[in-house]
Amino acid sequence: MATVRGYAAESFGKCVMVSMENFDLSNMPKTILIVEDNELNMKLFNDLLEANGYDIVQSQNGHDALELAREHRPDLILMDIQLPERSGLEVTRDIKADPELANIPVIAVTAFAMKSDEQRIRDGGCEDYLAKPISVPVFIEKIKRYLD
Repeated sequence: MATVRGYAAESFGKCVMVSMENFDLSNMPKTILIVEDNELNMKLFNDLLEANGYDIVQSQNGHDALELAREHRPDLILMDIQLPERSGLEVTRDIKADPELANIPVIAVTAFAMKSDEQRIRDGGCEDYLAKPISVPVFIEKIKRYLD
């Protein structure tokens, strides 16, 4: 249940109770946290995802990423592996160790594309990974696989 207060409630002259079962939340835009320190990559990812109807939260470092994940509870996290100060894998481990965040899928975005790198990334807690430079169709398809 949600309580409506303020102007809307004053219009009715009383407090109004709204049942959340009447709302279809499946059409709400999904939120993606992009953790990327390269401005050009950030802009590219942001523009591609917004063009496909996703809401975006941005972080350029690992410290802010964890804080933003706790604040916004994104539906998906795109994590650059090579970040200043803390690696993306360290941040991913912290996310997966937090019971409130552990179920959020993390997709690593990395220039490391060898098979051994893929295993290291998956062992670090990422559900999937994308190699840089990205292929736009593969990028969008992979995001949709986790969110649609």
